[in-house]
Amino acid sequence: MTEFVITGLLPDIAADFAVSIPTAGLLISGYAISVLIGGPVVTALVARRPRKPVLVVLLAFFVAGNVICALAPAYGIMLAGRIVAALCHGSFIGFATIVAGDLVRPERRSSAIAAMLSGLTIANVAGVPLGTVLGQQLGWRATFWAMALLGLGAALATALLVPSAAGTETAAGKARAAGKARAAGAATTAGKATTAGAATTATTAPVRAQLFAFRKPELWLALAMTALAFGAVYAPFTYIAPLMTDIAGFGKDALPYLLALFGLGLVLGNVLGARGADHRLMGTIVTASIAMLIVLIAFGWTSHAKAPATITLFLLGVAAYATVPGLTTRVLTAAGDDGQNLLASSAAVSAFNLGNAAGAYLGGRAITAGWGYDATPLVGAAMEAAAIGVALILLTRTRRESALSLP
Repeated sequence: MTEFVITGLLPDIAADFAVSIPTAGLLISGYAISVLIGGPVVTALVARRPRKPVLVVLLAFFVAGNVICALAPAYGIMLAGRIVAALCHGSFIGFATIVAGDLVRPERRSSAIAAMLSGLTIANVAGVPLGTVLGQQLGWRATFWAMALLGLGAALATALLVPSAAGTETAAGKARAAGKARAAGAATTAGKATTAGAATTATTAPVRAQLFAFRKPELWLALAMTALAFGAVYAPFTYIAPLMTDIAGFGKDALPYLLALFGLGLVLGNVLGARGADHRLMGTIVTASIAMLIVLIAFGWTSHAKAPATITLFLLGVAAYATVPGLTTRVLTAAGDDGQNLLASSAAVSAFNLGNAAGAYLGGRAITAGWGYDATPLVGAAMEAAAIGVALILLTRTRRESALSLP
């Protein structure tokens, strides 16, 4: 939610700091770039450390960053606060994705990831519109104070409720423990203990072993597809406030409702995408991507009238998150290691945020070039077309490898 809570407040922030809206948009893309860089780095540093103190420290960065934003006297300082807040993002999502996928059978992994991502979609449905309302009523700084308080509450809950024994179990440690359990005839007990502790303990291979996955072309193709697909969404969505007010003709008071509608689309897309990806992973990704391409092209035309723009905004949310469970699952399966590669999981988050930054930047360039806010969906359409091209290449490679593996 922190990443996009300022979307509806972008014009107000730009006016307060006397910068253009595309420049203010860097507060979103700057956050995304920080997640892109910080996610894998922080994950590599903390992957084999006890979970509880790591979570508390990451949440402390989150709180500090939002306090800096709330107090920022200048644009540059606010951008620095956004970067600080972003440092915890990638590691959180990376760990959560691994845990979610590990709790279910492999064929149910997409649904498990979708369930985890539902927290993000709920934040977009409720948190982003509420943050917009709060900012409109009390000033945009109040929204960041609210985010800091939420982060502080989460940190306190983690410190008080997460077991102190929560830590990281290495792959070697797991093998030794399993051997001892078998020797003692306690395999059933060990299995129950592993399941019970999965929420707080990660089974991770050494960092060097996880890095080996990045030698696979399929992983890089999956990451590129993810970045392009998400960039396609955020080329227009970063500037959704001026797009819906200046072009479609809505008043500022309608923005929270429009953002909530987009969030509902995300929820529906997440559910549909998960169901499809569990049965036909690449087929669902390609189908959802084609749907998003059509919606983005349409949005360039429908954004000039209220009713068509509203419908298209909802459909954009549906199409956008219909790809997310499948894209994340494809990255993890490309990495191998039974989905236990924390660095690959974090890289997936980084790819989403690379797309976010690239989409916001390219959309901003279109605006400053004089093409107008209504050109941003077409910028997104170009990125989505590229994503479909990468998806088709990956699909071809997957089918070829499957054919070669047959006896």
